[in-house]
Amino acid sequence: MNPAPSKEGLRGKRRCWVNPALVFIAAVLIIPCELAHADLSSEEEFLEKVEYDSILYFTREANPANGLIKDSSRPGSPASVAAVGFGLTSICIGESRGWIAKDAAYYLTLKTLKTFRDTVQNEHGFFYHFLDMRTGMRAWNSEVSSIDTALFLAGALFAGEYFKGTEIEDVAKELYNRVDWPWMLNNKKILCMGWKPEQGFLWYYWDSYSEAMILYALAIGSPTHPIPKECWFEWKRPVDSYKDYEIIYCVTGSVFTYQYSHAWIDFRKLQEGDINYYINSVNAVKANREFCIANSSAFKTYGEDSWGLSACLGPDGYKGYGAKPGIALNDGTIPPHGMAGSLPFDPIPSLKGLKRLYDKYKNFLYGKYGFKDAFNMDKNWWAEEYLGIDVGLTVIMIENHRSGLVWDKFMKLEPIKTWIDKCIKK
Repeated sequence: MNPAPSKEGLRGKRRCWVNPALVFIAAVLIIPCELAHADLSSEEEFLEKVEYDSILYFTREANPANGLIKDSSRPGSPASVAAVGFGLTSICIGESRGWIAKDAAYYLTLKTLKTFRDTVQNEHGFFYHFLDMRTGMRAWNSEVSSIDTALFLAGALFAGEYFKGTEIEDVAKELYNRVDWPWMLNNKKILCMGWKPEQGFLWYYWDSYSEAMILYALAIGSPTHPIPKECWFEWKRPVDSYKDYEIIYCVTGSVFTYQYSHAWIDFRKLQEGDINYYINSVNAVKANREFCIANSSAFKTYGEDSWGLSACLGPDGYKGYGAKPGIALNDGTIPPHGMAGSLPFDPIPSLKGLKRLYDKYKNFLYGKYGFKDAFNMDKNWWAEEYLGIDVGLTVIMIENHRSGLVWDKFMKLEPIKTWIDKCIKK
């Protein structure tokens, strides 16, 4: 077992010496001197600010005793397993940028992974969607969630690759290797969405294009309990068009479904027959924007610089907003993470839209953790809270746009190479 990294300072002009005993009181972040008075007319400085501010969520909304991260910034929120996956990735990004001391990032990550290994309630290696922030036990009568477990494991495996050769890598692999993926098939050829002790497996399955590509990739690539490679080809790939864009589409039309798997998996050079899922997401993002422009007369929130319909908080609660093709539920609500998550696919309008939201509405829409979850000008509604999964998507996709860091590390993982060899390469 390799030892933890030695104590060292942050990159740049300032140095921060960390006492590991204090790591669990707070992960120490230092704002670079040049950021405090940044020229936000610069695209790079603007993205630097949004990325930094967003990472703060994962250090300030975490339980310092166990590393669990709140689903939402509202008081009393339980932890979200997916938010922890986004958080583990974001903490590594913060360390790479010199915003989190190396020891702080290392010990906080290791503490979190050990909590999931030793304390957090699981079933066949799968975790409940929501957890009590203190005990790690099931919260809100939630389901054992296949996709949320996959998003957590994506963050854990990324952290293991980032801190390669350390105990973090060992514990991340231990968590991944114990997952009984075939159990979640429930004797079918497609993965179930979840299970509850009161009723057994849920009625719903990942049977069509969605955010679940990363779930199937991890399940097929498992070195211990893989599902058959044929399962990759069992889920439907429906095709429809909006304007000039033909898309293998998700029925909800929510743009996050074209982003989540891509947060970790670099699909740019992966060709499945005549399908390139990266190009598919490019088309979906462009169609989403065109849909908002076309409906800007009906909803004043929408426009060429205000788009990205996605699942988020709204005036009437959390909803799966979306654009065509698909159901396209919409009421004028826009989440900034829809455009932030689109940066790797269509950077110019995504950045332009984010910058416009900041310049025009920062007093209402921007706060201590960057962009708040959503807003709706038609109903004069502005979210007051942040959701961990939406903040995390913002961090990861800004970083992939800026450096490709997450893609570069994640694509080196053996399970991902195994999945590619089995399902993508011909």
